Amino acid sequence: MRIQPLGPQGVLARMRQIEARMEQLFSIRLDEAERRVAAQAAAQGVAAYLQRYGAGVGIGILPASPFDIASLQGLAHQIAQENGVDPALFAALISAESGWNPSAVSPKGAMGLTQLMSETARSLGVIEPFDPIQNMQGGARYLRRMLDEFGSVELALAAYNAGPGAVRRYGGIPPFAETRAYVRRILDELRP
Repeated sequence: MRIQPLGPQGVLARMRQIEARMEQLFSIRLDEAERRVAAQAAAQGVAAYLQRYGAGVGIGILPASPFDIASLQGLAHQIAQENGVDPALFAALISAESGWNPSAVSPKGAMGLTQLMSETARSLGVIEPFDPIQNMQGGARYLRRMLDEFGSVELALAAYNAGPGAVRRYGGIPPFAETRAYVRRILDELRP
């Protein structure tokens, strides 16, 4: 199902939602001057977004994503390449993490397509974890870090799922059924 892009009023409404979410997540309140600066920055961001991805794509998610799965897969491919990650691996990770649902939330609170925890998202510069592009950029950066740290796809996937501390502690894939199934599922999807 293809959802229509947001118009100018939708963009403004989405900006207000993001502002409210930031206030909620970071326990901050913006004064009027800060709102004007934020609105100006958001307008510049919207312009850059539309220039990069095209006005026909739409922006944000309100309440469902304006992206269909094919669009998300195309963006995932591009973002993976930009981050030096195998696009097929990244697509398999997203499929396993969220089933390509940008609004997915795990029982533990992981959010979006790549299921980022709020602390991890913040450390990766992801301000709005339910924005598909921000989420995929953060997820690709994190996967790249895990690949660089552990040197193998299997261990990087295990670290993505169970955390790098668990992989270090066990000296390999942790003996967690969920993590072992997760790694196996993604590797099976990559096999011809």
